[in-house]
Amino acid sequence: MIIVALVATLASSMVWQQWRAIQVEAAERARTQSAWVLSGALDWTRLILREDKKTGGVDHLGEPWAVPLAEARLSTFLAADKDNTEDAPDAFLSGAITDANARFNLALVVSGGKIDPLGLASLRRLCETVGLSVDVADRIAAGLRDASPPPPPEPAASGASAVAATPTPPPNPNPPLMPRSAAQLAWLGIEPAAVELLAPYVVILPSATFVNVNTAPREVLYAAVEGLDLATAERIVQSRQRVPIKSASDLKALAPTVTETSAARTAFSSDYFEVRGRLRLGDLVLEQRSLVQRRGVQVEVLQRERVSARDGMSS
Repeated sequence: MIIVALVATLASSMVWQQWRAIQVEAAERARTQSAWVLSGALDWTRLILREDKKTGGVDHLGEPWAVPLAEARLSTFLAADKDNTEDAPDAFLSGAITDANARFNLALVVSGGKIDPLGLASLRRLCETVGLSVDVADRIAAGLRDASPPPPPEPAASGASAVAATPTPPPNPNPPLMPRSAAQLAWLGIEPAAVELLAPYVVILPSATFVNVNTAPREVLYAAVEGLDLATAERIVQSRQRVPIKSASDLKALAPTVTETSAARTAFSSDYFEVRGRLRLGDLVLEQRSLVQRRGVQVEVLQRERVSARDGMSS
């Protein structure tokens, strides 16, 4: 009996290990297939952005790239003959392209290793609009300054210039890491609740780009364009749905209180976009978020992040 029990135990262990290996292999195969599908979807969005650039003009929310892809069965894209899709796996694809220039670019807050007064003022207005203290804006600006490369040394001044020169604050001996996304503002010591409130309205891009007035929400317009109030910003949002804003003169016609300096710090087309793809394959859900930059008709992927989760769980 002891020998029989031992043999049964060993056999059960071998069967379980084999079953586990099959499950792991199947999960890895599904994940690999999903990653390839999402990569293909990203190439498709790059084609859409490339064709949009060829048409020229401004970028606004009425263009084809701004229409999200509702969840659809993947087999409908792969075969026109419905008889060949009966045995296809239940894979569903969805996604969207959003304008990264529709959010306030935190790269405007620091320039040359120093805090930019205009950028800081815009960030303060944005914090107040979403219900945060201006102290949060000041801490973000200080953190971004400390995380930035030190500016080149300035030539020594003499005479009256030396007296009038503004002293440069000493560098932080323990500088934080430079965040690459709004979610990483916690690296600068910002509270999670504040990060959650700011995340829909701010972005960190590799270069200092201005807000696209044709795609930005009213909160971002109010913060980024000095001289606007929330009511005027809402009027701009309503007006651009009928006719996109094409120039600074069009903007000033809608908002006469906007100064020339503020109008010059706006944009009417976009170079940075965020691409989101979601593939649901059985219980497996794989999401991919990519930041792309459009340089002429070329679209380059700058960042790519994949998140997997079980269906029904947040990711």
